[in-house]
Amino acid sequence: MPIIAPSLLSANFLQLESDCKMLNESKADWFHLDVMDGRFVPNISFGPMIVEFIRKTTTKFCDVHLMIEEPEKYAEQFKNAGADNLTVHLEACKHLHRNIQQIKSLGMKAGVAINPHTSVSLLENIIQDIDLVCIMSVNPGFGGQKFILNTIEKIKQLRKMCNEKGLHTHIEADGGVTLENARSIIEAGADVLVAGNTVFKAANPIDVIAKLKEI
Repeated sequence: MPIIAPSLLSANFLQLESDCKMLNESKADWFHLDVMDGRFVPNISFGPMIVEFIRKTTTKFCDVHLMIEEPEKYAEQFKNAGADNLTVHLEACKHLHRNIQQIKSLGMKAGVAINPHTSVSLLENIIQDIDLVCIMSVNPGFGGQKFILNTIEKIKQLRKMCNEKGLHTHIEADGGVTLENARSIIEAGADVLVAGNTVFKAANPIDVIAKLKEI
């Protein structure tokens, strides 16, 4: 069964505690937390303080996705805020291996995200050092976008790369995941589904999470 990681970016921040309680009671496995700086992406979301508040509401795995420039400046803050996994963007890191080693030295799992235009092949020399690859299936920065179909091929390529190297790296699809396309995403090789609007805009989010989990 896939790991379901609802994105809190789509939650109602006026009732954030209530939404976190709902996720705790659901079959969701992870909390996915999108951090945006207005530089790497054209939007600003939240920082370590909000991650810390969310961490206090749950014992579930907190998957923090940094869509920011110079992530090395903030890695320790997000560790202290309660991140279990910290994902940085390949496109934002001049010294990616150093970023990964920093994250691991702080006691977190390390992930690397790639944008829709970025080739999976660029992960060839780092894949053995990371725990998760986040394949962006929309352009990063905003929720509610449509899934980019070519992402399926990228997931297949990445799963093939991992299999050939004997790796069990998590492959996470982030953006535009729905009940309609989730099966094809999983069959391509992804094992983590990030779902924002699909969960939080649903009439019954707990039911939607359960349906995603059963795929």
